[in-house]
Amino acid sequence: MHNVSAHLEKIKEELTQKHLSDVQIKIVENYLTISGNNEEKLSQAKNLFQNIDEGEKGIEELEFILTYAGSEKVWIDFTLARGLNYYTGVIYEAKSKDVQIGSIGGGGRYDDLTGLFDVPNIPGVGISFGVDRIYDVMEELKLFPTKVHTGTKALFFNMGEQESKFAFEQMQLLRGKGISAELFHEQAKMDKQFKYATKKNIPFAVIIGSKEMSGQNCVVKDLTLGEQKIIALTELENYFKGYLGYLS
Repeated sequence: MHNVSAHLEKIKEELTQKHLSDVQIKIVENYLTISGNNEEKLSQAKNLFQNIDEGEKGIEELEFILTYAGSEKVWIDFTLARGLNYYTGVIYEAKSKDVQIGSIGGGGRYDDLTGLFDVPNIPGVGISFGVDRIYDVMEELKLFPTKVHTGTKALFFNMGEQESKFAFEQMQLLRGKGISAELFHEQAKMDKQFKYATKKNIPFAVIIGSKEMSGQNCVVKDLTLGEQKIIALTELENYFKGYLGYLS
């Protein structure tokens, strides 16, 4: 439920500047302050919109949804608004329980939106989900399984343009053998890349600089034990299979 009451005076002030009469502003205020459970909200809305065809149609649609939803997990919110203007019916948002995070999805009913693509007269309903919001919810509720956090076994450091190209080739070879690995997305200070590996629970860092390129080897650092070794590139696959218990 949006906290309209905290901003009601500013809303009324803005409506006054838009040259609405006191009667009109009072109607808007009554609408914005509708409260109670779903039935009580619908009752108040019916009183407010009686003899207004468009308002009554909207209430009818809400009653239809509530009848089929049959769940206490659906709440009417007359202050809800979406940022797009192609909706022609009910709009909605989805929220997660037990967290103080905004909506994780939203959408609504739209008629003839397909007409923009020369496919007229097709009604539709849609929803989009916020990946970042869902991630935040899962993280707060500690819903990520351990294997998700330890999916990547080796992070190849990005040491420069040429070095990263070379590291990418070595990373792909490991991936081809079933060893999950990734390359840091940009050239950055080593401290930043170490912190990234730690945050994602990646157990190994593989560092290939110009010196290692010339010597056809790499520095492999065990981030759990804080130990590092110089490994020949030809032995990198066997090193990880042996150390991590992979089957040949």
